[in-house]
Amino acid sequence: MVAAHRIVSLVPSLTEAVALSAPGRLIAATDWCTHPADLDVVRIGGTKNPDVPAIVALQPDLVIANAEENREPDLVALRDAGLNVHVTDIRTVSGALTALRDLMTLIDAEETEWLDRAEASWADPPRVMTSSGQPPRAVIPIWRRPWMHLGSDTYAGDVLARLGIANVLADHADRYPRIPLEELPRFDLVVLPDEPYVFTADDGPEAFPDAPAALVSGRLLTWYGPAMVEAPHDLAASINAALGSPGQRAMYPPSI
Repeated sequence: MVAAHRIVSLVPSLTEAVALSAPGRLIAATDWCTHPADLDVVRIGGTKNPDVPAIVALQPDLVIANAEENREPDLVALRDAGLNVHVTDIRTVSGALTALRDLMTLIDAEETEWLDRAEASWADPPRVMTSSGQPPRAVIPIWRRPWMHLGSDTYAGDVLARLGIANVLADHADRYPRIPLEELPRFDLVVLPDEPYVFTADDGPEAFPDAPAALVSGRLLTWYGPAMVEAPHDLAASINAALGSPGQRAMYPPSI
């Protein structure tokens, strides 16, 4: 394989990883690639609608993609144009660490100290508990109008499980089920990330008046890459703080 000196990333979390690990070799990224904050590369559209002709015109050595975040027709079009496309498929924390290590090897990265730190952070992550010492049963909305939630087989779900949080929809048939609030199983915690839907203190918690709501960073919850270094500690701190609020033992919906 030709050394990857000209890399295009279609995945925000992998963009951050490559920018830190192989400085100067990333030549283009999506409009959603916001980290590092000083990233100065060509922008080639969104993760779901990349500008394929523009990517081809850049003549990259390697295009980095993800099976969930990017559309297969776009990846096929890039391959048909003769480009080398590396596709990750990440569903767990351990899978993320392995995929990131493989990617760093593939591009012969110069700096992987952050990955060593991420592996250490997740080797013994902090645990989240209710005041009674029990693991909280949580629902994790990711969208509103309509309500969508984390279901089965997701990276973010595994992140929370490793912190001791039981997703009440972890066994659902869908990865991101659409379920009205009144039809949810009983839970005692709601986790509200700020992406993809931007939940805030004024938009989200009011829908769950009988359960504590933890507002968390979507980057820490869903980005596999350098964000994994701080994710265990910072997510656990945010969620434990929410569980320390009044009403933390309430179950929602209330028993009938």
